[in-house]
Amino acid sequence: MILFVCENNTGLSQMAQAFAEEHGMKALSAGKYPAAVLSPVVVQAMKEKNIDLSEKRPTPLTPQIINDASLVVTIGCSLKGACPLTILREMQERTIDWDWKGLKGRCIREVREIRDGIERRVVELSRDNKLTTRAPALIQVK
Repeated sequence: MILFVCENNTGLSQMAQAFAEEHGMKALSAGKYPAAVLSPVVVQAMKEKNIDLSEKRPTPLTPQIINDASLVVTIGCSLKGACPLTILREMQERTIDWDWKGLKGRCIREVREIRDGIERRVVELSRDNKLTTRAPALIQVK
């Protein structure tokens, strides 16, 4: 399972999870500090791609979720402070960091650009790594 992590799990990681699932990958998303609801602008932007996120809710990041993942993609955040150091050490070879800024205050046009960038990276990830159940160690992508 591939795990996408962002700060609040209100947009970036939710979009990545949805695109990963659209491309046949088993995926989950979570947030270090999950909000109550998804960003309405994200829900709107994904609806334009015929992906309905209206029933999705942010999920808290837990050490168990991280440990269960074959690959963790952090999007604009770090796992530091979110899980024990022993898990962080184990995850080093199974973590990719996508350096994106958050969505707070962004207009729909900007969210669409970010959405399309996330989709491109997810497609690239699925092609390059053939993610099924367990992924090999990956190089960091920025």
